[in-house]
Amino acid sequence: MAQEVAEIPQAAARFLAQSGPAVQAAAAALRARDPGLIVTVARGSSDHAATYLKYCIELAAGVPVASVGPSIASIYGAKLRLNGAACLGISQSGRSPDIVEMMRSAGASGAMTVAITNFADSPMAANSDHCLPLQAGVEQSVAATKTFVSSAVAGLSLLAEWRQDNALRAAVTDLPDSFAQALSLDWSPLADRLSRAQSLYVLGRGPAFAIANEAALKFKETCGLHAESYSAAEVLHGPSAIVQAHFPVFALGVEDAALSQLIATTERLASQGAEVFLTGAAVPGATTLPSVAGLHPLVAPLTLIVGFYGFIEALARRRGFDPDTPPHLRKVTETV
Repeated sequence: MAQEVAEIPQAAARFLAQSGPAVQAAAAALRARDPGLIVTVARGSSDHAATYLKYCIELAAGVPVASVGPSIASIYGAKLRLNGAACLGISQSGRSPDIVEMMRSAGASGAMTVAITNFADSPMAANSDHCLPLQAGVEQSVAATKTFVSSAVAGLSLLAEWRQDNALRAAVTDLPDSFAQALSLDWSPLADRLSRAQSLYVLGRGPAFAIANEAALKFKETCGLHAESYSAAEVLHGPSAIVQAHFPVFALGVEDAALSQLIATTERLASQGAEVFLTGAAVPGATTLPSVAGLHPLVAPLTLIVGFYGFIEALARRRGFDPDTPPHLRKVTETV
């Protein structure tokens, strides 16, 4: 896992250098179709990448994005009305039968389909109109890291080209350098607190909420930590009731329109006694963690997960776990 986390900047650079023609072709097809709806098909970390892209697409393109459960096609055999829509499938292996069947069904139901996968010869790619090969190289670690990041980079690159957004194009081009900076972030205060923890909340808002989902999964997978992810708004609708003295809260703040609300939530939780660790801002009673500053607001949350991956690999070992072999899991999970 540590080696693959270190490879993230190079993996992103490879995608940008080698998959440009595929991105251009898919982006041209999106412009021609001008979809009024986009659906996503994914599971696990790939679904968190899909949620990340949902927020980015809705913010930058104004097109609603909905997640479709793969079992709609594979188990229930239902057909969706997708004429004029686009469908993004995200899967590291491109082999899970339910994902493949949902992509095939989406295409048969009228959607333009785009596969984002590390294997251009996979069944998912074969059942899609377009494929964006991740070029991430072999990923041995059960816990996905570089393929998660590369999937998000692929989606951001597609969005920038589809919308012909020069500011986002430039931000995507700079991502390998931003990721390299993120790998040096020092979150030792959070590691010190979580080395003995049993549970925590992970908070975000907008695109950073998707990153909170991915972080919470990695806490479970690699560290045996019960982590729950919430929107910084949603946590106030009930879950905050259990936050009392010394309850750890990890909040992912970036310089975007949601930061002031995230700050307000962390201030409230800190007043309840929570031990709050926050990126992107300084809050009384909370510990500020470093982040890469001055980034485009749509790419900034993605740099946080790169820094987090290095942090979580070390935390797992500190807690006595081997992050490369999580219990009861395997690299490719094939569901029906």
